[in-house]
Amino acid sequence: MARTLINLPQAPRRGELIEIRALIQHPMETGYRPGADGKVLPRDIVRRFSCRFNDGAASELVISADLFPAIAANPYLAFHMVATGSGMLTFTWEGDNGFTQTETVALKVA
Repeated sequence: MARTLINLPQAPRRGELIEIRALIQHPMETGYRPGADGKVLPRDIVRRFSCRFNDGAASELVISADLFPAIAANPYLAFHMVATGSGMLTFTWEGDNGFTQTETVALKVA
């Protein structure tokens, strides 16, 4: 389980443009760098990030991003959305070797 940090406003007003920041602790190994023994370390990157607002059939995709080996370790993403109402934000990171991390955070609109 990777460590994640998700930051969003405490009580945004309805219709307010908010910034959401998400970071995941991940080495993002490119597959080109040699290790201490001289052998190339196997590729291990986060390939896809997505954020959805609310769950189930009524969920809306807020952002989706494809990531590549040039991204630094511990990928950090910041994006904006309009706070239309209270609900759940679901963040999903998918990567090589079957890596998947999902975090859910409540958005409470004042």
